[in-house]
Amino acid sequence: MDERTDFLKLAEERQSDRKYHDKPVEEEKLARCLEAARLAPSACNAQPWKFIVVNDADLKNAIAEQTTGKLVPINHFTKQAPVHVVIVMEKPNITSGFGEIVKDKKYTLMDVGIAASHFCLQAEAEKLGTCMIGWFDEKKVREMLKIPKNKRPMLIITLGYPAGRKRKKIRKKPEDIICYNSYKK
Repeated sequence: MDERTDFLKLAEERQSDRKYHDKPVEEEKLARCLEAARLAPSACNAQPWKFIVVNDADLKNAIAEQTTGKLVPINHFTKQAPVHVVIVMEKPNITSGFGEIVKDKKYTLMDVGIAASHFCLQAEAEKLGTCMIGWFDEKKVREMLKIPKNKRPMLIITLGYPAGRKRKKIRKKPEDIICYNSYKK
């Protein structure tokens, strides 16, 4: 099996896991996931992120409470995951920030997404499960984690040993999403 096949296998196997065993995540596996995220590329090498690892059970459960909706019953699985990683979006460097203004593109959002993807793919390589959570009470999470008001928590990634089974991945057909040389319907 060549290296390209190994990566495609990770991409194929990675899913959003919503059920976890209570087995703790080993520090060395967590460290490799964080290192993969740290090494992610970013616009103008801005690296506009900070990762807050929440592995204290009480604090993690309090954060999990902020991911569930009162009106919309979602994300009730988050307490099962032994670790939450909160990705805080930092200000970009001058070059990237200037590019965001000139090109009207949010490079920092793209950069956080790339780092989160790296984290999740490394977790898959470690046989760990993840789920990226964007639905949460930012104000309360910011307060709980002492995040400065000028910083924004963008994602919470749950991390743990998955208890569910792999689902069949349903994706659009390549011919429906890939065009060559011009946009085609």
